[in-house]
Amino acid sequence: MHPVEEGFRQVTDQMGRTVMVPAAPRRIVSLVPSQTEWLASLGLDDEVVGITRFCVHPRSWFLSKGRVGGTKDARTADILSLRPDLVLGNKEENTRAIVEALEPHVPVWMSEVENLEDAFSMMESTAALVKREEIARPLIERIRNGFSTLHKGRPMRCLYVIWRDPIMVAGKGTFISDLIHRMGWVNVAESESGRYPEIPTDRIAELRPDIILLSSEPYPFREKHITDFRYLLPGCRVLLVDGELFTWYGSRLLHTFPYLRELASSEG
Repeated sequence: MHPVEEGFRQVTDQMGRTVMVPAAPRRIVSLVPSQTEWLASLGLDDEVVGITRFCVHPRSWFLSKGRVGGTKDARTADILSLRPDLVLGNKEENTRAIVEALEPHVPVWMSEVENLEDAFSMMESTAALVKREEIARPLIERIRNGFSTLHKGRPMRCLYVIWRDPIMVAGKGTFISDLIHRMGWVNVAESESGRYPEIPTDRIAELRPDIILLSSEPYPFREKHITDFRYLLPGCRVLLVDGELFTWYGSRLLHTFPYLRELASSEG
């Protein structure tokens, strides 16, 4: 880790870790897709030198920036070859091994986002790290205002499915669950153990969901999978949803609140 010296400042990341970061980062590697898109929204085209293969937004960055592997298997050697002066990660997205391999060589600032307020904190903190507060402020305000006017629909009992075999769902303490609550719905999987619990098929009927949401990521659910879940629970509504809009906690949230508004209004 960098010593305390001129040109650096001490900050605390969202995991409560003390990190010595450059006063003005010039070479940033982002290991989190939603945070990569947020950096692009802040106009940091020249400063961001590395991203993961899952950082698909913006498309121009996906095609032009150095790629360092995935979120769980980022290659330390490739990251360091880009000579970053700051790496941005996330507790859920990245592994401890990646962070510990990087820390002796470069400052690593970690986010921990479990709800919308955490997302606002991440955006505000990273904007401060890169000296883009004035650009960030109106974007964050638009998102705050959008969610504050989100119409809450009938309290539907919802099951949000992220994986097919085994069936895995979004449980308590997840960003997904927080968004479900903000729609005025109930996440029936919060009764299960763990943040992303596996559930057997017979448990789905016991949870009594009114609606099952099949996410487009990480498992790429398609129309053909709707029939499978309707067979498991006849009469239950089953919909495909855009996983990015339920899990990306940066500037993609500008698209999330109108999407959730439309979803809540189509419950009937």
